[in-house]
Amino acid sequence: MSENAGWTDRLFGGLKKTSGKLTENIAGLVTKAKLDASDLDEIEDALIASDLGPAMASVIRDKIAAGRFDKGIDADGIRQIVEDEIASVLAPVASPLEIDAFPRPQVILVIGVNGSGKTTTIAKLANLFLEQDYGVMLAAGDTFRAAAIGQLKIWAERVGVPIVTGPEGGDAAGVVFDAVKKATAEGIDVLIVDTAGRLQNKRELMDELAKIRRVLGRLNPAAPHNVVLVLDATTGQNALSQIETFKEVADVTGLVMTKLDGSARGGILVAAAKQFGLPIHAIGVGEAIDDLRPFNPQDVARAISGGSL
Repeated sequence: MSENAGWTDRLFGGLKKTSGKLTENIAGLVTKAKLDASDLDEIEDALIASDLGPAMASVIRDKIAAGRFDKGIDADGIRQIVEDEIASVLAPVASPLEIDAFPRPQVILVIGVNGSGKTTTIAKLANLFLEQDYGVMLAAGDTFRAAAIGQLKIWAERVGVPIVTGPEGGDAAGVVFDAVKKATAEGIDVLIVDTAGRLQNKRELMDELAKIRRVLGRLNPAAPHNVVLVLDATTGQNALSQIETFKEVADVTGLVMTKLDGSARGGILVAAAKQFGLPIHAIGVGEAIDDLRPFNPQDVARAISGGSL
């Protein structure tokens, strides 16, 4: 089996809970030759219940109503419309992280609430870049929690990349400064920076990120080149409010969605794309180090809608 085929298998397997919930919600509604307005309302409600979001559900409802429902449509016909509409929303935002900064390193700030899988995602991104033959370094910029520093050290060792750390409670901007200088001196291609995930005090987080940006600007005016927000799909609609908040405090440039296999809430990926239109660099459907990958919009659309491989 090719690596790509293996990833596609994991993708479809990971999104099985989502597709199962969606097809179950719809199948029971398509019981007669013609659908009326109340049937369309129920289909729309089923789509919303699958975390596709009201905007996406409304678009799909309108597509079904536009010329097919009065002639009769079966569950598979609806599934195809769902797949096509999801693919059309995901296609413009599917955007792998490209390492093209010059001078090097390309600095990627990784942000997200504690518990979103941020630290693990950093390790998986590092692994992804190593597979592409880039030199990678990590910076433990979440100095607020000793556990965050310790976890990132463990992952750096597992993946086999260098890491720059500082003391717990130390100056995060100082750690980033040291890391950029070291990465530049060593000819590193990609510097991935962990940052604090505490949203309880948005002002404090905003000030810390602003300080990091100022420090980066003195060393490399183009940095940070990317500000990537890590989202946990199992939080459902709460992920959308996190995007809203982090856009405000951190100038998010792109998203990574993790734990798509953790619940029946994979539709939140589509809702995020529809509402915000931010680049989605990669998705995660497992715990293994290679379970984070850029995605094919058509494959994801087919997997969410319950289509076959």
